[in-house]
Amino acid sequence: MAESAQPRTAAHPGGTGRPKVLTSYDPRTGEVVGDYAIMGSGEVTRTVRAAHAAEQWWAAIGFDGRKRWLLDWKRAVARGTRELVDLVSAETGKPRLDAAIEVTAAVEHLHWAARSAEKVLGRRTTGRFRHTRQASVGYRPLGVVGVLSPWHNPVLTAMNGIACAMAAGNSVVLKPSELTPGIGAWLADSWSRLAPNQPVLQVVTGDSTTAAALCRARLATISYTGSPAGAREVTALCAQHSTPLLVEQGGRGAMVVQVDARLPEAAAAAVFGAMANAGQNPAGVQCAYVAESVYEPFLDLVAAQARQLRPGADRRASYGPMTLESQTDVVRRHVRDALSRGGQAVVGGLDSIRTPYIEPIVLTEVPEVSLALSGDAVGPVLVVNKVRGMDEAVERLGSRSRSVAVFTRDVRSVPEFAERLKTEVVTVNSAPVYGTDGPGRTRDEQRLRDFARPLTITEKHRRDPVEQSTFERHPQHLRLARMIFRLRHRV
Repeated sequence: MAESAQPRTAAHPGGTGRPKVLTSYDPRTGEVVGDYAIMGSGEVTRTVRAAHAAEQWWAAIGFDGRKRWLLDWKRAVARGTRELVDLVSAETGKPRLDAAIEVTAAVEHLHWAARSAEKVLGRRTTGRFRHTRQASVGYRPLGVVGVLSPWHNPVLTAMNGIACAMAAGNSVVLKPSELTPGIGAWLADSWSRLAPNQPVLQVVTGDSTTAAALCRARLATISYTGSPAGAREVTALCAQHSTPLLVEQGGRGAMVVQVDARLPEAAAAAVFGAMANAGQNPAGVQCAYVAESVYEPFLDLVAAQARQLRPGADRRASYGPMTLESQTDVVRRHVRDALSRGGQAVVGGLDSIRTPYIEPIVLTEVPEVSLALSGDAVGPVLVVNKVRGMDEAVERLGSRSRSVAVFTRDVRSVPEFAERLKTEVVTVNSAPVYGTDGPGRTRDEQRLRDFARPLTITEKHRRDPVEQSTFERHPQHLRLARMIFRLRHRV
C-alpha cells in the first residue's frame, strides 16, 4: 500500500460502466508491460466468495492431497521459469540473473512447503497430564487468507505467504503491488490452468483502494509485507473488522566490522548488501560501523569495489533502475541531508542520481540524526562510519536496525556481542540475504503455523484421584491427593 501517488503505473477510465485500468510500465524504458483491472469492492467480494467455496474442498483433501497438487503446481511454475523471469525483469527492472535467482528461490520454497506441511502441522501426541489424560495437537486451516505482496522481490515474497497458506489448507487471495500486477496475475493464472474449477489461489489487481477492500472483506487473516507506513495503514484497516494480521516490515540493517575482520570479505559484503537490486532489498546494509584502526583500509576497499559497479538495462549492468520512481527523490533528499550535516562523499554524490538510475554512492562521517541513517533507506547508498570500539557501535546502532552483520575472526565472541544489540537477526561474516535471514525468511516452520489454528484433543485414560469434571468428590480422595501433593513437593 501507500504506492498510488507515484507515476510508475497509471489508472485510466475504461468507459461508462467499465472498471478503470492499471497500466504497468518497464522502469528501464517506460514501455507498457500490461494493463490490469483496478478491482473494486464488488469484484473483491465475488473473489472472496469463490475462495470460501474452494477452501472447503482444499481443506477436505488433507495433507497428502494438497501435497500432490502443490508439487504439480511447482512443476508448472518451474516449467514457466523463463517467462516469469522475463516478467520480473520487465516490471521491476532487475537484471535477468537477479530475477532468475528470485524465481528459483520461490520454486524451492513452494517445494519445501508442500513436503513439510504434514510434518509441521500434522497431529502428534504431546504428553500426559497427571498420568490420567493423554493429549495430542494438530493444526487446522484458518479459511481464506489475503496476501498483500510488495514490489521488491515480488515472486519470492508473494510465494512465501502463498505456499505456506495453501500447504496449511487455506485458499488465498493475492493482491500484488500496483507496480508488479503482472507477476501476481501470472502466479494465479498458473494455478488456474492446473485446477480451473478450484480457485484455491486467485488474484485481485488494483491500487490501494483494492487492498483496502480486501482488508475489509472479513478474511481469516491478512499477510502483509512492506514498508512501515503501509503496515500502519493495513493495521488500521484490519482493526475495523478485527481481522488478524501478519506483518513483516522491511528495513535495511547495519554492519559492524571489528579490528580482526577479514577486510576484503567485509568490504565485498558491505557493497553487495547496500547496492544489490539498486539498494531495494529489504534485507541489506545501510551503514557499516568500522573499528577505528581498520577504518581507512576498509573504506579504500569499499570505494574501489563501488566504483566498479554500473547500473543499466543491459546484461552487463550490476543492477537496474529504481523500481519505485518516487524513491529517487527520497535518495536525493537523504544524500543532500547527509552532506549538509557534515557527511563526506567518497564515491558519487548528488550528481550520481539520474532518474531512473542511481550510480553507487558511498558516504562517511554521517551523523546519526541524518535522514540517510534515521530514514527508511532505499537506494544504492552505503554509509561507512568510524567507531572507537564495539561499545560505541552498540550505542550508535540503538534499536534502529532489524539485522546486523558482524565481521570478526573471533566467532566465539559474537553471541555475547549480539546479546547487547536490540535487533532481530545477527549474521556472522556475511551480509543478510532476503529470504534467508530475518523477516521474509523462507522455509520457516513458524510461517506454516502462522496460517493454521492449533486443535488440541485430550483423552481420559483412568480415574483421577480427585475428580475435577464431576461432583463425585469423596473426602478420602481429597486426603489421598493432599498426601501425594506433600510428597511430591516436600511440604
